[in-house]
Amino acid sequence: MGIQHITDLNGIDHILFITALCLRYLWTDWKKLLVLVTAFTIGHSITLALSTLNIINIPRNWTEFFIAITIIVTAINNCFVKDFKFKTKYPSIYFFALFFGLIHGLGFSSLLKSMLGKDENIVMQLFAFNLGLEVGQLVIVSIILVLSFIIVRMLQVNRREYLLFVSGGIAALALQMAIERFPIKKENQHEKTGYVHYDCSNYLLSQSTGHSKQSRL
Repeated sequence: MGIQHITDLNGIDHILFITALCLRYLWTDWKKLLVLVTAFTIGHSITLALSTLNIINIPRNWTEFFIAITIIVTAINNCFVKDFKFKTKYPSIYFFALFFGLIHGLGFSSLLKSMLGKDENIVMQLFAFNLGLEVGQLVIVSIILVLSFIIVRMLQVNRREYLLFVSGGIAALALQMAIERFPIKKENQHEKTGYVHYDCSNYLLSQSTGHSKQSRL
């Protein structure tokens, strides 16, 4: 289930994030990519465990919204890459991966908790689900690296132009997600819907009462 969840094309937010995260790297940067993926893994493993064990509890609508924001920020950060030399020992993208991993872990936990239900023995299930996430994540990273190699090395597409083009497309998709998932808008819609139902109920009740009185007359 962990593999299916992170590679599900019907919910591509995690795929978009990993793509934006790894897009600046090629196979030759595998050491830096390893640190990056490890930072993301540490982040989402922590909050996946804490949320599944009900130690922290954040509303799902806010989690989904912030996941879209992490994609936007990561994609925009790619626009500042120019020479692809990565001389900084601890570039900002590492901290983005760690911190944003915490947010994505909350998103992963919503599915796992719904699967577990009231099962109290969740340690092995948590480990198995997290392992599945890692396998799926490695599959996505491998596909990204292969595509980048084909486009940049074989087709001789300018590396920076490729990075900017794909990052721009990812940012646009994520922005649409963020707008659709904006929690406050949804809460207001629920309140309005509840008010309409309440008003209609009162109207039907008054009509019914009036009809009863007329029948008695």
